[in-house]
Amino acid sequence: MDFEIKKMETDAEIKGKAYVNWQSWQEAYRGLIDQSYLDALTLEQCEEIARRWPDNVFIAKHEGKVVGFSAFGRYRGDDLSDTGEIIAIYVLKEYYGTGAGRLLMDRALAALDQKKVALWVLKGNGRAIRFYEKCGFRFDGKEKTQLIGTPVTELRMVLER
Repeated sequence: MDFEIKKMETDAEIKGKAYVNWQSWQEAYRGLIDQSYLDALTLEQCEEIARRWPDNVFIAKHEGKVVGFSAFGRYRGDDLSDTGEIIAIYVLKEYYGTGAGRLLMDRALAALDQKKVALWVLKGNGRAIRFYEKCGFRFDGKEKTQLIGTPVTELRMVLER
């Protein structure tokens, strides 16, 4: 399958990224986070997020349709210095296993110049954990609790390059 990996630029791409964000949460987090939170999450909220933070986002397009995205930047915590962060990476379920996620990860990692890159993954999200491990990320023992409807645990994974 051929994918175009590019910076998010157009209004259509922003809307496509928003759809991937919304749909991916429905697909990936069912059973992992509070269902009422997922039910209340709207496409409009995801579009607002996409418009508010358009920088440092790559999208994957297949036949002109946005099917995935990655968001990245400097690590947002204060306990790791000179570290990049994969803030989000999502691919629509029908594109799992096609290589789109790996292309998005590789492009985001190439855009980060830090030797260390961190990300947070929801505890119990086995598919994502396996993917991150294949990309070279390892758990470093750090975890945090987030309120996403109800409290959930996120685990930090770090890639040392």
